[in-house]
Amino acid sequence: MITPVDLTGASWFKASYSDNGGSCIEVAPGFPGMVPVRDSKNPHQPALLFPTTAFTAFITGVKNGQFGTV
Repeated sequence: MITPVDLTGASWFKASYSDNGGSCIEVAPGFPGMVPVRDSKNPHQPALLFPTTAFTAFITGVKNGQFGTV
C-alpha cells in the first residue's frame, strides 16, 4: 500500500543554474528519507518521490559527468 505524503507546506526550490528557464525541476527539502521532485512548469501536478539515497546518487552522477550534457 502506498501512503500519500502531504506536500502542502513544502518549500520548493530550483537550481540557481536554471536562470529562470522553463525546463526545470524543483525539489523540496525536509522530508526524511525522501526527496519530492516536481516540474516547475506544472507545479500543481503530482510530485515524484525519490528515496534520499537514490536522489543523492543521481546528483553525484550529474556532478561527475556520468550522463553527458543535454
